[in-house]
Amino acid sequence: MTGVIKAARSLELRPLRLRDARPLFALVDANRARLRHWLPWPDANRSVQDSRAYILRVRAQARAGMALPFGLWWKGELVGVAGFVWLDPANHSGGIGYWLAREAEGHGLMTAAVAALARHGFRALRLNRVEIRAGVRNRRSRAIPERLGFRHEGTLRQAERLVGRYVDHAVYGLLVGEWRAR
Repeated sequence: MTGVIKAARSLELRPLRLRDARPLFALVDANRARLRHWLPWPDANRSVQDSRAYILRVRAQARAGMALPFGLWWKGELVGVAGFVWLDPANHSGGIGYWLAREAEGHGLMTAAVAALARHGFRALRLNRVEIRAGVRNRRSRAIPERLGFRHEGTLRQAERLVGRYVDHAVYGLLVGEWRAR
């Protein structure tokens, strides 16, 4: 499993550990109402045990080379999660997903985290392509790949069902050659 990735002066991406289950649950619980608007899982995370089960699951996926999740630690506090939610070693590609607590927004943290993840993906994981999907109406989430030079490749119509409605996804991609040319 990968170690700590330094994303900015006071921002680190750390592999999730079982001891992170309690602060992770507290963070999800405090941000549940806004997270459930864009993500399918917040209502399934109802206890510290649910967060613990999530950590066990994603750590197993990381050991299998299928994902690479991290907690975002800013000034020593857990403020969100970001990482490769899927990896496809045969095709040298991976997809980044992320979420951030409301109180940590507006500091450029997620942009720095995603830039560090893309760099790690291209350098250490030797990926050819990194993808990000975001709800079409989720302007804050879409702004991150746009700021980082990802190309909008298209829209997946009704790609996900969230809280009784279907959400279209904007798909962004960045190729290793484009990343090197920046």
